[in-house]
Amino acid sequence: MAQSQAPIPHPPLEGAQLVIGTIAVSLAVFMNVLDTSIANVSIPSISGDLGVSSDQGTWVITSFAVANAISVPLTGWLTERVGQVRLFMASIILFVISSWMCGLAPTLPFLLAARVLQGAVAGPMIPLSQTLLLASYPRAKAPMALSMWAMTTLIAPVAGPILGGWISDNISWPWIFYVNIPVGTIAAIATWVIFRNRDSVIRKAPIDGVGLSLLIIWVGSLQVMLDKGKDLDWFASTTVVVLALTAVIALAFFIVWELTAEHPVVDLSLFSKRNFTGGTVALSIGYGLYFGNLVLLPLWLQTDLGYTATNAGLVMAPVGFFAVLLSPITGKILPRTDPRYIATASFLVFALCFWMRSRYTTGVDTFSLLVPTLIQGIGMAGFFIPLVSITLSGLPGNRIPAASGLSNFVRIMCGGIGTSIFQTAWDHRTILHHARLSTQANLYNPVFDQSIRQMGAAGFSQPQAYGLFNNMVTQQAAQLGVNDLFYVSAGIFVALIALIWITKPERAGGDAGAAAAAAH
Repeated sequence: MAQSQAPIPHPPLEGAQLVIGTIAVSLAVFMNVLDTSIANVSIPSISGDLGVSSDQGTWVITSFAVANAISVPLTGWLTERVGQVRLFMASIILFVISSWMCGLAPTLPFLLAARVLQGAVAGPMIPLSQTLLLASYPRAKAPMALSMWAMTTLIAPVAGPILGGWISDNISWPWIFYVNIPVGTIAAIATWVIFRNRDSVIRKAPIDGVGLSLLIIWVGSLQVMLDKGKDLDWFASTTVVVLALTAVIALAFFIVWELTAEHPVVDLSLFSKRNFTGGTVALSIGYGLYFGNLVLLPLWLQTDLGYTATNAGLVMAPVGFFAVLLSPITGKILPRTDPRYIATASFLVFALCFWMRSRYTTGVDTFSLLVPTLIQGIGMAGFFIPLVSITLSGLPGNRIPAASGLSNFVRIMCGGIGTSIFQTAWDHRTILHHARLSTQANLYNPVFDQSIRQMGAAGFSQPQAYGLFNNMVTQQAAQLGVNDLFYVSAGIFVALIALIWITKPERAGGDAGAAAAAAH
C-alpha cells in the first residue's frame, strides 16, 4: 500500500463544532457497520421475495464483505488523490445511492451488484473516520474519542439484527436499505459543514494496477468458490476446480508482485513483524468465527426453530449490554496493562459462549439462548482494541496507515469467508447427521416402531407418520450440525490464544501511539 503524505495539521475542534463533527463521523460509521449485520436476519425474507434459496440469499452478505475488503487497501492511495474529507464525503454519498439501489432491486443479480457497489464505496469510510476523529480532538483526549468511536461500532452490529428483523416482519425488506438514506444525508451535510476546510494534501500518487488486478482476481475467485462450492458439489465440479486454481495462482503472483513492487497496493512486508502477524491473524480468524456465527445463529433460529426475524434479532441484542458498558473501561485500563491479558480473557469468554451454545437441543428455551449472548458482550469489549494495539505495537508512525489498512483488509475478508464456510459446513454436517439418524428408522428399532405406532394411533396414516418422523430427523440433524460448529468455534478460540502470546507488545509513543490506539 502506497505511503501517504502527512496531512496538513489542523487545530482541534472546539465546542459545538466538535460535537457536530463527532456525531457526523459516528453516524457514517454506524450506517456502515449496521449494513454488515442488518441483512443477516432478513435473508429468508429477501430469498423468498426474490424467489431464491436461503443459501443464495447469503450472497447478499458475502458480496458486501468481499467488495469492502478489496476497497479498504485503496484508502491510502485514494486519500492522496482526492483528499480525506472529499473521499469521506464521496463514500457517504455513494453509499446512500447504492443503498437506494439495493432497496429497488427486482432480482437477486441486481441486488448483488448494488451490494458490491455499496461494499466498495464503504471501504474507505472506517479508516477515514478514525483519521478525522483523531484530528478533531486534542491528543490528550484521543482515548475519549476512540472510546466513543468503539461504542458506535459495537452498538451497530447489535442494532442491525433487531432493526432488520423488525423491518422485515412489519414493513418490507427493502427498508433495511432505505433507512441509510436519511442517516447518510445528515452525516454528509454535517461532515461537509464541519470538515470542508480541514482536507489533506492532494498529490498524484501512482497506483499498483497489476497488484490491484491480482487482488480482485484472487479474492473474487476465492469467494465465488466458497459461495458456489456446496451447490456444485465442491471439487467434483470443474467450475470449482478452475476457481480454486485461479485463486491460488493469482494469490501466488500477488504475493511475489507486492513484495517487489515500488508502490504496492498492499504492504506485505508488514508480515515480517511478529506483533503485526500474530495480532492480525488472531483478530481476523476470531472476527471470521464471530461473524460466521452472527449469520448462522439467527438463520438457524428462523429456519429450524420457527422464530420470526424480529425475535431472532432480539436474541442477538443482549451482546450489546456488556460490550457498551465495558468498552470505555477497557480503553482506560489498556495503557496500564499488557493487552495480551485482556485479549486472552476475551477469547476465553468467546470460547465459553460457543461451548454453551454447543449444548443446545431442539427444545432450547429463550433464556438459554440469551445467556451466552449476554456473556459474549464481555468478550466483545476486550476483543478489538487490545488486539489492534498489539498489531500496531512498535511500528513507526509512517507505517501505521498501511498497517491499519492491511489489518482491516484481512479482517473484513475473513468475515466474508467465515460466513461462506459456516453456511457450507452447516449444510454438510446436517446432511451427515441426517444420514446417521435415518439409519435408525427401521422396524427393527423398537423406539422407531413405537413412534410410528403412536402416530398411527393418533390418526396419522403410515406415509404421514413417516413424513412427520423425517421432519423430526431433519430438525434434529440441523441442531446437531449447528452444535458441531459452535463446539469447533470454541476450540479454535482457545487455540488462537497461542498466537496472542507469540507477540511482544511494545510501548509506543508520540504519534505512533495515538495512531495505534486509533486503528480499531
